Amino acid sequence: MMTDWIDIVFKTFWCACAAFGFAILFNSPKRSLFAVFLCGAMAAFLKFTVLLPDVGGGIILASAAGAAGVGFASIPVSHWRHVPPIVISIPSVIPLIPGSYAYRSILGLISFVSHTEAEVLTKTAYDAVMTFFIVLALSLGVTLPMLLFRIESVKKVNYSLPFWEKKK
Repeated sequence: MMTDWIDIVFKTFWCACAAFGFAILFNSPKRSLFAVFLCGAMAAFLKFTVLLPDVGGGIILASAAGAAGVGFASIPVSHWRHVPPIVISIPSVIPLIPGSYAYRSILGLISFVSHTEAEVLTKTAYDAVMTFFIVLALSLGVTLPMLLFRIESVKKVNYSLPFWEKKK
């Protein structure tokens, strides 16, 4: 059990470093780099915590939880760092993209061309569908909080009123 938490802390640090690297690659402002590092760490921590056997969440639910955490956190953090929320949320979520499923689905397609077996096709279809749903969970987890709480600008977000009762 303790080794699980040490493994989560280790993976969290490296995902945060990857998010920081993607923020630099995307030319994010210097004032947002620390926030991207923290949001990347939070996304990875949520994902790998939900993946623990005691919690029992699958990879799709874990990715959605990490992305939703970043989506909700990026709204106030972006106001604090004076950048749009997308500048913080996108580099923070990129390390959660399922590279292994996408890689296996492409290899399966290449293998299916030469072998044409039903087993290869089912494994390839499974990997492709998992890739699709994980990327869908990531995109919905990041964008839904921004769509729900954004009225006109991030600086004008009012958490006390529901979106259907906005002031005019």
